[in-house]
Amino acid sequence: MTEAPWAHLPPSEKRRIVVLGYIIRMPLGALVWHYLQFAMGLARMGHDVYYLEDSCFFEDDDASWFYDPVSRTMGTSATNGLQAAKEIFERVGLGERWALYQSRESEWVGPALNVREICASADIVMNVSVANPLRGPLRQIPVRAFIDTDPLFTQVRILTNPIRKNQALQHTCFFTLGENIASGKSTVPPDGFPWKPLRQPMVLDAWPVGRPSRESSFTTLMAWDSFAGEEYDGRVYGMKSDSFETVLELPAKSGQRFELGLFDPSSAPPLLKDKGWFVVDGKQRAPDPWRFQDYVRDSKAEFSVAKQGYVASRCGWFSDRSAAYLASGRPVLIQETGFSEWLPTGLGIVPFTNLSEAIAGARDIDARHELHCRAARGLIEEHFDSTTVLTALIERAEESTFGAGI
Repeated sequence: MTEAPWAHLPPSEKRRIVVLGYIIRMPLGALVWHYLQFAMGLARMGHDVYYLEDSCFFEDDDASWFYDPVSRTMGTSATNGLQAAKEIFERVGLGERWALYQSRESEWVGPALNVREICASADIVMNVSVANPLRGPLRQIPVRAFIDTDPLFTQVRILTNPIRKNQALQHTCFFTLGENIASGKSTVPPDGFPWKPLRQPMVLDAWPVGRPSRESSFTTLMAWDSFAGEEYDGRVYGMKSDSFETVLELPAKSGQRFELGLFDPSSAPPLLKDKGWFVVDGKQRAPDPWRFQDYVRDSKAEFSVAKQGYVASRCGWFSDRSAAYLASGRPVLIQETGFSEWLPTGLGIVPFTNLSEAIAGARDIDARHELHCRAARGLIEEHFDSTTVLTALIERAEESTFGAGI
């Protein structure tokens, strides 16, 4: 990747910002980009950025689990994850600006070991996906942003799990990829927190556009069942597997080729292959951030369902992986979650709510492929540019006074 010149902000606008994410514990293809672009985008804007990560999701956890990119299995050793992180951060110009807290050893590892000093002078901490606890020094940062990337499920957990609610209360401002929650156009149950809309920041210069190819497949990378789902007020909110029944006949009836890159291919029911879906190991297809980009550019378009909970609540969620396809000049055929309330659709982004709409969308993308590809990149530039997204995030975060003194 060719590095773009980093901006130089005047002192009055420059912030020291700590980004928390899930890269070292899960240095896998698409997932890395989700967190990395917050840090990359802020650094390119000229802010003083550090990336920190915890070995646990909660402060009182006694288990640390890491994805090993060499063996492609989960385990308790951080060795290969740390090496992968080193290579990733060096490649994007953040080589000296990251560290991992090892809870079992009660120590930080990585190049940025002066964590207390970093946090003492930091202006903002962005807890992306709230995948990290706010341990001691992090709680002293005056602006603490809770960034919800799993809308509906996050709000239900806050309403039903005291640990999750207490975790939320440690933050001072609240952002969600469920843009319809803030506008009141969803059925997500209110949890008492003042949610503000946010979308995935995309660092445009990091996403080269490949030459379109109609001969390729519709592809996606996904987990068949991320977790067991959530129940609230007598209603069960399910996963992507619960959304798939609607489109089982799509390959046969559309005449197109569809590939599902699953994190765990063994989780897919045999019926998928019987219905013409090509099921592959997503860990092999896109094992690191750069080969994920290759995978996307080699695709005709993305096809994906959404978690049933997103669909049922019309929260307006839009996938960071779909944003990656758009940035690469690839259209997306994706299940409607209410995102059409705020995002133009029809060219580049083709939503569907049932099988007939999915069939029509697949055929249209095939017939007008180059037009859809050009529209895809234009949409990402207009609606997801990291500078625009992150500037608004900082401004709204600093305006918030929720949780002062908690």
